[in-house]
Amino acid sequence: MKYFKYIKSIMLVAFSAMVLTTSAAYLDTATAAPAAAPPAANTAAKTVYQVSPLTVVNSPKSYLNKTVLMKAKFDKFATLGLDYKPAFKSSDDYISFLIKRDDTKYDIPLSEMKLFLKRDEAEKFIDLKTNDEIEIKGVVFSDALGDAWVDVQQLTVKTKAPETDKNGVK
Repeated sequence: MKYFKYIKSIMLVAFSAMVLTTSAAYLDTATAAPAAAPPAANTAAKTVYQVSPLTVVNSPKSYLNKTVLMKAKFDKFATLGLDYKPAFKSSDDYISFLIKRDDTKYDIPLSEMKLFLKRDEAEKFIDLKTNDEIEIKGVVFSDALGDAWVDVQQLTVKTKAPETDKNGVK
């Protein structure tokens, strides 16, 4: 009987250790904080993934610390996501902007993607208008709140949207 209690105690301790180890591993699955920069030796041969914005939004963890190249329609400059502590980008140094969803016929911004551009770089694009076609190259640096947080390294205007009057007529 004592032998059975001894085995039972050992099994309970082993099971508890397994549960604690497994729990600790899963607690760290959400990477809200900005991820560490990759080593300098790997920067020369950096892979750029050409993807749609919705692909990144649907799986931000898959693109964490990776450089992505996306085509989109510009919506507007904003302050969305600035100064949020877990994925910090200062409103003193950065401006954010929104792009449009491409999975609907309606005018809906893709707010699940936080795009950050340095303020001095953003000043070069002050004339961007809604529906201008742009190309964005950047690094997904966080997946805080389950969203894709992208540090934009390069913004290129591909096509300017046609001018419209006050009534929205082209």
